Amino acid sequence: MRHKIAGNRLSRNQSLRKATLRDLAKATLIDQRICTTSAKAKEARRLVEKLITLGKKDTLAARRRAFAILCDHTLVSSLFKETAPRFKNRTGGYTRIIPFNNRIGDNAKMVFLELTEKDRAIISGQKLRKKTEDAKPEVEDAQTKPVTVDPKAAAKSEHSKADVKTSTKAAAKPTGVKKLFQRKTGGE
Repeated sequence: MRHKIAGNRLSRNQSLRKATLRDLAKATLIDQRICTTSAKAKEARRLVEKLITLGKKDTLAARRRAFAILCDHTLVSSLFKETAPRFKNRTGGYTRIIPFNNRIGDNAKMVFLELTEKDRAIISGQKLRKKTEDAKPEVEDAQTKPVTVDPKAAAKSEHSKADVKTSTKAAAKPTGVKKLFQRKTGGE
């Protein structure tokens, strides 16, 4: 029985669990929003909130304790100089967990773990599209032009089945992984 044992083990031993939570906390402090599983987010939230509370104290001992967890001098200094001062008016609740989709492979519940006070806007789910000068003609233009077909020209452009098969093989040569799976063995 697990009486008075708090926290999720995340199917890891102690050192791997500690490393996982450290990496999630680092990513949350750097990117201000990460996408992870629900169980990992709930455990990482505890660590991130403790780190921000340490950052609000701004003493040498607090810096050393934060460095013992994060193991990164630049991240510790940004925690104390930039991140923690944004939360000076809050007494808690520095992070939030926002539900997302289920993961396709194993149907795990995915969530966003983000800081409540951010220094920049985070936009996700939108793809940037490049504007091209070679835009396709509009559908209206294509419908207004009449199309005439010459039967003699159509008869000349027909190909035999052998010509079509050889032309498609010559045009599209597989590369990379596809090439490995399409190798011919000596028996063929």
